[in-house]
Order: sequence, then structure tokens, then C-alpha cells
Amino acid sequence: MTSELPAMAPRLRELRSRAGLTLESAAGRAGLSPAHLSRLETGQRQPSLPLLLSLARIYGTTVAELLGEVPAAADPVVRGGPHAGPGAREADGWTYWPAGGPARAMQALRVRVPYGGGQDDLVRVHAGEEWLYVLGGRLRLTLGEARHLLEPGDSAHFDSLTPHRIGAAGPEGVELLFVHTLLRSGAAQLCLGGDGRETVLP
Repeated sequence: MTSELPAMAPRLRELRSRAGLTLESAAGRAGLSPAHLSRLETGQRQPSLPLLLSLARIYGTTVAELLGEVPAAADPVVRGGPHAGPGAREADGWTYWPAGGPARAMQALRVRVPYGGGQDDLVRVHAGEEWLYVLGGRLRLTLGEARHLLEPGDSAHFDSLTPHRIGAAGPEGVELLFVHTLLRSGAAQLCLGGDGRETVLP
């Protein structure tokens, strides 16, 4: 699955240009250095799922388009399949499957989060809303100063401007349904504030 990601690099550059953003401005909005974004666009670095979500918001597109996936037009049904089946993607240890259609105001994913790893420490702040539902395993969810432990069947719906991070609470990892709103390029600058920047806090 990861071997398919280098083919995404040219699309990252193309979608950034389509959004009318320079390397420096796009990197600033994503909380990256221009050198880091340049390495992603040349296939020298592999993006994590949170970074793909961030770039999708900034470019006014979806993770599916970043990956070059073109589902059947206008089909409202997304068929499920075995975890190792077609459609699964992996980025920095996280595995995810599209669970919704493209060109919508929100994006739905089924996500498998392993235990441990650097992404557990990423604190994210951006405009919009997120909803998640735990399918299996236990989820650690931090919203601002509050910490929550979610079991299978639990869900959370929150404003994405609240600093948040998620991670698996046990060695078995966690699987969840994840829905987030997408911001289109023009509106994004209004929604995100002065510099239109999505922040990743250390």
C-alpha cells in the first residue's frame, strides 16, 4: 500500500498550483517548512494521514483526490470489503478506507490507528467539525485540557477549533469511523482567520 504513495507527489504539486498557492504559503498554512512540503511533492517524504487531511482542507479537495482515486460518478453507495481489500491506504502507520463520496462538504473515512507512534502527539487546531465513532479497540481523545477514553460504540462530535489529538489506548490499536468537514479554498481563508492557517502544535 505504501508503495503507491510516491505517485501522489506530482498531484500534491498540481493541486497546490490549482489552489493558487506558492510553496511557501501552502507550507505556512499546513504548519510545515517549505523544504518539508517540497520533499513531499517530490516523493522524498511520506505524508501522514493527519497531514493529508490538512493539505486536503488547504487545497479545497479530498484525501481521495490527493491519492488519485476516482470513484464511480454519482454513486451514493460505498461498498465495504475485507481490511486488506482494494481501497485501503496506509500513511505513517495509519490505515484508512474511503467511506464516502468525493466533492462533498464532508469526508468520511474508516481509520485503523496503531498503538504508539509520533502521530499520537500531534495536537491539531483547524476550522470545522469532526465526528468519530469507535468500532473496535479503545481510543484516547484529548480535547483541550480534557482527556477521554472511548470504548467500542462510543462517539464524539466536536468543534475542530478545540485543540485535539487522538491515539490508541491499547496495544491492539483502535478502529473508528471518522467524518470531518472540508473547507473550500475561497471560504477557508474566511473561516480560518487572518492568515488562513491550520496549526499543528508541538
